[in-house]
Amino acid sequence: MAKNKRSSSPIVFSTDPDFLRRQQEREEAASPALAPERQVLRIWLERGKGGKEATVIKGFVGPQEALEELARWLKSKCAVGGSAKEGEIILQGNHRDRVMALLQERGYKDIKKAGG
Repeated sequence: MAKNKRSSSPIVFSTDPDFLRRQQEREEAASPALAPERQVLRIWLERGKGGKEATVIKGFVGPQEALEELARWLKSKCAVGGSAKEGEIILQGNHRDRVMALLQERGYKDIKKAGG
């Protein structure tokens, strides 16, 4: 997960105070939400400092609000903490099997375990 993600925008500087907000709105409008059965999701297990594990769901296509809503639902069902950003959902701990079953229950069809 790169922290310094480069934007594909050719604009380097703007004096418009609302530029970032407008740019985000344009990007969200450009990426319509795919139906759950058309999403291609991969569930990864990543290990961090001290051997801590995290379940990472990658490949979500849609607006940030839909991603955050799905993350909130998964976190409540698994009773764990986590976050949703940059098209990924991160859950604390190894919950790959449970997440896979929950996503299938929600209508997602193309789900696979990947990595660790």
